[in-house]
Amino acid sequence: MKKTILIILLLLLTIVSNAKDYNITHFGARGDGIMLCTSTIQHAIDFVSQEGGGRIVFPQGTYLCGSIYMKNGVELHLKKGAVLLGSTNVFDYVRDSVTRWHSFIHAVGVEHIAITGKGTIDGQGFKVANSMVDYIHKGLVKDALKYDRPNETNRPGNIYFRNCRNVLVRDITLKDPGCWCQTYDRCEDLTIEGIKVDACCYWNNDGLDIVDCKRVWVRNCNINSSDDAICLKSHSKDYCCDSILIEHCVARSSANGIKFGTMSLGGFRNIVIRNIKVYDTYRSAITLASVDGGFVENISISDIKAENVGNAIFLRIGNRRGDLSRARMENVAISNIDCTIAADKPDKGYRYEGPIEDLPRNISPAIIIVGLPDRPIGKVSLRNIHVIHPGGGDSTYAYYPKERWNELPTLEKQYPEFSMWKELPAWGICVLHANVTCYGPLDLRCLRPDYRVEKIGEIVVRPIDK
Repeated sequence: MKKTILIILLLLLTIVSNAKDYNITHFGARGDGIMLCTSTIQHAIDFVSQEGGGRIVFPQGTYLCGSIYMKNGVELHLKKGAVLLGSTNVFDYVRDSVTRWHSFIHAVGVEHIAITGKGTIDGQGFKVANSMVDYIHKGLVKDALKYDRPNETNRPGNIYFRNCRNVLVRDITLKDPGCWCQTYDRCEDLTIEGIKVDACCYWNNDGLDIVDCKRVWVRNCNINSSDDAICLKSHSKDYCCDSILIEHCVARSSANGIKFGTMSLGGFRNIVIRNIKVYDTYRSAITLASVDGGFVENISISDIKAENVGNAIFLRIGNRRGDLSRARMENVAISNIDCTIAADKPDKGYRYEGPIEDLPRNISPAIIIVGLPDRPIGKVSLRNIHVIHPGGGDSTYAYYPKERWNELPTLEKQYPEFSMWKELPAWGICVLHANVTCYGPLDLRCLRPDYRVEKIGEIVVRPIDK
């Protein structure tokens, strides 16, 4: 694992650093928030790339823009007070032919690119999404309007980079995307540092999505999102997320704080996540899910402070696609976790909340680790785990007794969430079809009397290593 961290830290030596600056206003762009600057900004990017690369500087002002494409060797530098503002006209955005997604800023197959500075990228996603709904009703855009919202691919995120190398995103603020805020797909040598994300304006507003990327370093980021905050995905069984370090971040979500999946076709390996604060998060502070045939291996998660969350740890193997030939979860080390479970809805009052459920939130235990009978979770170690659960479970809701724990329905096709089984017979930790070892006792505390037991399942307890 130390070797993995070293490889990631060396990324900084390869990230773009171009000395020559170009002022975007010299190309004719105006920061008045009125002039549509799409073609002007794109011309500047193309020109600077053809000149061998450099930094395009946006001085203070508001630059209205539709979809643009990054090119080799180009850095967009937004000074403090500079806003790259997304157009509210849906036809100003491009669906890329490779990614098949709309985005404000695209990059496909390029290298040595960067977005830096103390400025802001504002996608105006709420206005764009509602404008798209209007066009769908008028028959100008085809969309099934499932759940009364446009399909994710029809709503522009702020950033979508695919097959790029040597990428730096530093210090900027990303806000109000139409869909996922920022997606890095099959990228290599990626550094995301010191950014702020405010992605709470619409549905599917993931804060950060890392998809099948290699050698990634994320640090000192503050992410507030209405969907998963820090999310690793695998969209292809031919790729995986590999050699990733995420550290010193703050995350809030109306879904999950830290999540692997749900898309998990390829896998996740050699990943270190440490020193993260998660708060007011509707679902799990930590979710590792392999439900599409992918693998999860060599994972270290440590020093997580989680306050007012729905669940502390959720590990799950499922089988949504009918192929378990490569599915596995093993060598997962989780340590130094300090978590407080909410008695009520943790994200109450936020603009886009998680759904209202038909049973009390505290019917679910703090920690759930469940594999499948023919594909158990292997080699999970828990160390120095401290969890406070509200307790107070009402026996009048009881319908799943501990005597039937081994008969727990597999629900292998179902979307993985810690509440998927509704009530479970323990308030603290439930383990089934998994190899779990606790080094030292689990510190699980229940604030109010609860009819359920503290622990259920096979959990091996070993002395703490000296």
